[in-house]
Amino acid sequence: MNTTNPADDAGRPKGSTNVQGGHRISMADTDALLPEQWLSGSLKYDDFQPLTEGGTATLETCVDKNLHRIVVYKKLHPHLQKNEVEVRRFLREARVTSMIPHPGTVPVYELGRDRQGNLFFTMKKLSGRDLRDILQKLADGDATTAIEFNLPRLVDILIAACQTMAYAHREGVIHRDLKPANILVGQFGEVMVLDWGLAKVEGETTQLAEPIRSGKEKIRLELTRPGSRYGTPLYMSPEQARGDSDVDGRSDVYNLSSILFEMLTLRTLVSGQDLDEVLDAILHKPIPRPREIVGKARYIPYELEAICMKGLERDPARRYQSVEALADDLIRYRSGERVSVVRYGLIDEFRRWRIRNQLALTALVSAALGAALTYLALHLL
Repeated sequence: MNTTNPADDAGRPKGSTNVQGGHRISMADTDALLPEQWLSGSLKYDDFQPLTEGGTATLETCVDKNLHRIVVYKKLHPHLQKNEVEVRRFLREARVTSMIPHPGTVPVYELGRDRQGNLFFTMKKLSGRDLRDILQKLADGDATTAIEFNLPRLVDILIAACQTMAYAHREGVIHRDLKPANILVGQFGEVMVLDWGLAKVEGETTQLAEPIRSGKEKIRLELTRPGSRYGTPLYMSPEQARGDSDVDGRSDVYNLSSILFEMLTLRTLVSGQDLDEVLDAILHKPIPRPREIVGKARYIPYELEAICMKGLERDPARRYQSVEALADDLIRYRSGERVSVVRYGLIDEFRRWRIRNQLALTALVSAALGAALTYLALHLL
């Protein structure tokens, strides 16, 4: 579920100019006295405003009256408050998110129950654009987005997401629902990985994710399906598509590589009219190379294509064996260094050397040209 709310100032503390993510902080916020009978738990939240709604929960913005800040308040739908699986998933999402204290995750502030005994948790209010919106604007030919989010910038965003996931994997958490809609790009360049509701944790013995079932029903394949808690059809790894219960970090590697494919081609890796078609494409159809998809319409560096195809290997044993390995190759590409999945020839090595030493070459040519002009000027006078 997306927690973004770009440019939404609803829920501003009364008498204040401060809204997290864009407005200046005032003394009315920082210096207000805290009453001796201060409020705790759900009682301290006020001025609720609707933010977004998903299949299992509602998100609202509200004011933390003690700290004078806007937060996001998430609660299960009323009819799910007694559903054991949904309650456990809700608790897991709140705790997993709070237990991954990385700059690329959303800070969770509080978990508790309201006056009616219903579960809720609060978290930081974010501002920015999710990667799905960015890629859609690029596919639509939006010139402003194309300038702001060129391919190097997109690769940097993916590297940041990989680094967040590498930290999560080290802490024993697998995301299982990585997709462009769950990556937020903030107003100041921050990259956040959202929605840990399908996370698998180390030592998990009870499956809180039902294997996704096939079917011919018309569904929004880019969304996580309510009632089928194992991923988003268009971005699932083959292990997820089969309903395997023992997926590991290499499934997240596949998900991230499918995002890279979309960055390169501005198309999803798989498509289909219904779930059966999508599952068949994931499990059986040849994986297309990005350059085969776009032809001459869009330049795709062969190193990025090689990285993408390595991460999309259908057999997990043939993929990058960790998110760190995927991130390392992406960083090497951005630095003009050799990536592990490419065999370089002499021409390739010269091209890479030229890119790494572009400034030095320019300075050398300029100095040589200046010396030549000086020599000619002295001998012609």
